[in-house]
Amino acid sequence: MSSTDHLILNGHQTSNVRVLIIPGLHGSGPTHWQSWLETQYSDPVRVNQLDWSTPDLDKWSDAIVHTIRKFSADTTWIAVAHSFGCLALANLMQREGLQKPFIGRSVVSQIASALLVAPADPKKFNVEPQVGRQALGIPSTLIASETDPWMSLEQARHWSQQWESQFVNLGNAGHINVDSGHGPWPMVRVKVDQLIRQQQFKSRWGISQAWPLDTSFSTADRSPLPHTYFTPKGTHHGQSASGGYRP
Repeated sequence: MSSTDHLILNGHQTSNVRVLIIPGLHGSGPTHWQSWLETQYSDPVRVNQLDWSTPDLDKWSDAIVHTIRKFSADTTWIAVAHSFGCLALANLMQREGLQKPFIGRSVVSQIASALLVAPADPKKFNVEPQVGRQALGIPSTLIASETDPWMSLEQARHWSQQWESQFVNLGNAGHINVDSGHGPWPMVRVKVDQLIRQQQFKSRWGISQAWPLDTSFSTADRSPLPHTYFTPKGTHHGQSASGGYRP
């Protein structure tokens, strides 16, 4: 998708909104829910690391910066992170908040909201100071599990409070990855749609904050957006662009 593309949501245009996939250690393979989620939207962007097996927090955060800088400064991003990718995103948001200088353009203001799924425990990587300095500064939701080997539910709740993220407990869901049965995962699509709706509302009405993201995982009355697709500028509503929304 070019920098002139637009996302059409229920008949209203939100310019340059894209989904940013931020995997955790070892990446997200083809059967992971993050890879499935990429098939649900036109031209999502995945952050790639030079070394997927080494959890270097600053390098991983820099990779997010480098990825976003490849695209227009007008692009708004909905970040969807998993495991150590959540820590890389938290580090990026907080070092910007502390006004750490960047080489080149800062990108944090382009990240509108975030979905943090099964974050790894910062204690396991000795990075608590880097990720726990302050709130993220954007609307976010942390989805945790009671049986996650990488983060206890108690610690997940603590970090949701530290980051001022809304909290969702999935129950017995492991690390919310392929091993726990989370390949195709329709409910994550619903959550990302909700984040896109928030951005649509904010952009349409010119407000700084939209309504809180609903944290329930009930499927009642929560079907995915029926008309969600990217269409290049100049394409009429109702005319799907190449690679558009796949129901």
